[in-house]
Amino acid sequence: MFAMPFWLVICLSALVSVPAYASAPAGPWDAFNYAPKSRTVFPTAVKETHGKVKNAKALISKGSATLEGNGSWVALDFGIEVGGLISLNFDKASSGSSVALSFTESPMFISPLTSDDSSYPSSNISYDGVLNVPAPLTTGFWSQPAAWLRGGYRYLTIVSTSDEPVTLSNVSCAISFSPHIASLRDYNGYFFASDPVFHDKNFLTKLWYAGAYTVQTNTVPLDTGRQVPFVKSPGWQNNATLGVAGPIIVDGAKRDRAVWPGDMGIAVPTQFVSTNDLIPTRNALSTMFAAIDPVTGALPESGPPLSQLGSDTYHAWTLIGTHNYYLYTGDADWLQTIWVNYTKAVAFLEGKVDSSGLMNVTGLRDWARLGGGGHNSEGNALLYQVLVTASDLATHSNAMELASAWSANATALKQRFNDVFWLPSAGLYRDNATTTLCPQDANSMAVLFNLTTSSEQANSVSEGLTKNWNELGPVAPELPDTISPFISGLELQAHFASGNDARAMDLLRREWGYMLYTNLSVESTLLEGFTANGSLSYRSYRGYNYDPSYTSHAHGWSSGPTSALTYYVLGLTVISPQGRTWSVVPHTSGLTSAEGGFTTPLGWYGVKWTLEKHALAINIDVPEGTSGFVRVPSAGRVVVNGKPTRTGEDGTVQLAGGKHVVLVSK
Repeated sequence: MFAMPFWLVICLSALVSVPAYASAPAGPWDAFNYAPKSRTVFPTAVKETHGKVKNAKALISKGSATLEGNGSWVALDFGIEVGGLISLNFDKASSGSSVALSFTESPMFISPLTSDDSSYPSSNISYDGVLNVPAPLTTGFWSQPAAWLRGGYRYLTIVSTSDEPVTLSNVSCAISFSPHIASLRDYNGYFFASDPVFHDKNFLTKLWYAGAYTVQTNTVPLDTGRQVPFVKSPGWQNNATLGVAGPIIVDGAKRDRAVWPGDMGIAVPTQFVSTNDLIPTRNALSTMFAAIDPVTGALPESGPPLSQLGSDTYHAWTLIGTHNYYLYTGDADWLQTIWVNYTKAVAFLEGKVDSSGLMNVTGLRDWARLGGGGHNSEGNALLYQVLVTASDLATHSNAMELASAWSANATALKQRFNDVFWLPSAGLYRDNATTTLCPQDANSMAVLFNLTTSSEQANSVSEGLTKNWNELGPVAPELPDTISPFISGLELQAHFASGNDARAMDLLRREWGYMLYTNLSVESTLLEGFTANGSLSYRSYRGYNYDPSYTSHAHGWSSGPTSALTYYVLGLTVISPQGRTWSVVPHTSGLTSAEGGFTTPLGWYGVKWTLEKHALAINIDVPEGTSGFVRVPSAGRVVVNGKPTRTGEDGTVQLAGGKHVVLVSK
């Protein structure tokens, strides 16, 4: 037997302390859950061989294969994105036998000479190199050293590096991510719908689960961060400490393996609606607040070991993420532990508001966009959302003076935002007061955060954003030749929020339809980003040194559709902490039915709707003691639990918790 890594021992021993909520109902949707059934996974296919390899296919059934001759190799396919420690048996080896292992997410970078890059981007696409297992090999069980953990890959290549033959068997991967979860497939939420337009009718369900699985792969043990300073080439190491406690949510499975609050703005809603595994989120937020500058109130851009500074936008995302976490959990005890630092961090951003009434952005680091400094619309949109959510948190904390002040400041900022940034000739918001560039990020945020002043203005922004689209999605004006699923996830929600459901579904099918099905990627988790023509050379000229192998194929910030399908298509959202109040507002979006739900500490929230011959039936199952409303998407006769019911002027019906059937017919 092998020695279990320390981080795995600790996480397994802590399983009993994890809050246990009810599992989601079983159903046909379970077939599309990408999470493996066991924490030990095996290759499902031989992708490629080279040289003299005997009985290679036996490796997918735990049998033995032999590599004969220096440079002979076999590439094994695990079928989906995995991550963890490889183990195998050396059945026969001589004193001179040796092998090396290489790893890659994309099949484009299968190689016996190097892995895809994770330590650092290099234009020669070979920074990481291979994991050498030198002579003499000891027959019997071998396990990958924990420091050389590989966080994300689909393909494993094993190559003979000597002239002596070696026979090996029982190749497997011990999954390292989500270490505190015994059954990776035991979700607390689900989603199910059939797509009548896309080439795969199960696309929407698969995409929902791909987003959920992506975030699972980004939930990692505390001491498995990428080493910084980066190890020398060739090499990688993932044994750095990531924060104050684990498990913890990071940006990507392969890299950067660090806390990034902007990424969490998309990844945490995904986490909530799918697994409801929010302890890693709490640990990530606690890590950011623990690193606050005690004098200025500045928060870092990223967690350790990167610990990068100087980002006003990611500072804002930490504050927005605090509200998200509290909304989903109602964790008042935790909120009080960070409240002093939270208020200091809000004051830090407010202190950057100058005589113009706008924030002067001086911390320029961001999601990679160009520009962004000065009186920038994206930064001010984020500040507005900070003030709105801060006011809500202050209300729940009974800090009413703060709540009133932050609310008033938000109102004033909204007015100035529209006065300065709205460009009538484009029907969009501009990047700053001296440009005509209209960025994807600020415009998406303006609609999503309710900075628009009318439905007509929101519709104008929604329509204007399509000017950036090509057949694969929006090319961001603020980062040319780049399609960013992070910002597109915000745009997707903006189209839904403005009532442009067909446009939202079009974007969904273009961008995520490409990501999930392209054979350049892993077809199970979601790409960090790609170029306008679909290549993996994301951010090549913007920090990634023209190294397409460095791009992550399991990045939580790309999982926006998972929460969007639940919140908008299904129509189910929580309004107040833990879902004490909720709403059901289905966006039928050209579909005939959808069902799903999620869990909070109060219990199960489920919705199923069907649309047939202009008659809409909505089944609702929410905890007793809660309250909420249903907004019907079209005029008609409304019957609730068998009784004709009048709706409000906005088409809403107020309901108490429990089970309800709402029928709408013309």
